[in-house]
Amino acid sequence: MTDVLDETRPPQPAAAAATRPLPLAGVRVLDVAQVMAGPFACMMLGDLGADVIKVEPPGTGDQTRGAMGFKMKGPDSMGFLNMNRNKRSVTLNLKSEAGRELFYELVKSADILIENYRPGVMKKLKCDYDTVSKLNPRLVYASISGFGQSGPWASRPGFDLMAQAMSGVMSVTGHPGGLPVKAGVPVADIGCGLFATYAVLAAYIGAKSTGQGQYIDASLFEAALAFSVWDISEYWGRGTYPIPLGTANRMSAPYQAVKSKDGYFVMGATNQKLWLSLCETIGRPDLLDDARFDTNPHRLDNREALIEELEKTFVTRTSEEWVEALLAVGIPAGTMYSYPEAFESEHGRHRNMRMEIDHPHEGKVSTIGFPVKLMGTPQQVRLPPPLLGEHTQDILKEIGLDADAVAAFGARGAFAA
Repeated sequence: MTDVLDETRPPQPAAAAATRPLPLAGVRVLDVAQVMAGPFACMMLGDLGADVIKVEPPGTGDQTRGAMGFKMKGPDSMGFLNMNRNKRSVTLNLKSEAGRELFYELVKSADILIENYRPGVMKKLKCDYDTVSKLNPRLVYASISGFGQSGPWASRPGFDLMAQAMSGVMSVTGHPGGLPVKAGVPVADIGCGLFATYAVLAAYIGAKSTGQGQYIDASLFEAALAFSVWDISEYWGRGTYPIPLGTANRMSAPYQAVKSKDGYFVMGATNQKLWLSLCETIGRPDLLDDARFDTNPHRLDNREALIEELEKTFVTRTSEEWVEALLAVGIPAGTMYSYPEAFESEHGRHRNMRMEIDHPHEGKVSTIGFPVKLMGTPQQVRLPPPLLGEHTQDILKEIGLDADAVAAFGARGAFAA
């Protein structure tokens, strides 16, 4: 007998979860990264139980603390708070010999290191993989950059906007004939962070059995290219350049936003069965006899005329009415929400996608919830985003340094800006 899913309740973790450790408990990650892709990857690992030590430059720390706007009551921005939970912060001046010595001691205790400085910077600091892997051969070391560690573009600054433009993402974003438009969310940054997370976990599993870590080269450019499945398939398959299609899909039609009586909603009849059902549901049997729309390839070739015909009917009722009617017969449809509406929707709240966490300066602060749910070992907010250098003394004590030793390193400039 199987349990019946109660869709009125949020996902419930297994009872054993209270006593089971998180899957990455005992794994130490050095977060030597700033802004988005690297810190996001490290946060994902921290959510899964890893001990993430954020190694930051003294004085300023991760530039996202103060450079990304939306300042809060304390010194850190909302952007920083949303990418740095479940971490501890250490400040080290890696340009100083003393700071590097302490960094090397941290490396010896680590399983994973993620950095996202411009190619060559970590080598100049003597903190590159070739150097630190001699101290810890099992270390998994990931470098995140704009365009990778080699190639003619390798030295270029790595920003999401440039990656979207140079990977082709912007060439298919927006409306036909319109001005250039980037994806509204940082797909290259976040995508690269996710791909890096998948790679370091795979390499870590391999190192567990072989004792040998490895170097991982991840880039925003390649992450953005990896999302181009439908678009490049059009070019490789048909020889035609993919162009912006607005909300439409280049592989099936109708599949896009359509105008209703009170605005827009999205819908998709992605196969012939759904197309037949759509025509019946909206009372347009005449469309079934139109040779322009009889097959999916024909509907793609005549997409503009198709949507024009459908909207003649859709504008007679509200978006909510159409979404309800289409869903009732199994045709995918949905309301267009803003981010606040999505997070505060009944479903968004049910999935716990807005979390309130405690912070020493902010009190209760909102952060994005866990994007996937582990039922056996549910993720936890174990630590709020750290204050700059908040855990320096504690972590150095963990690696064997007493107060006098820490003071001696301080006198040599290990913690100075």
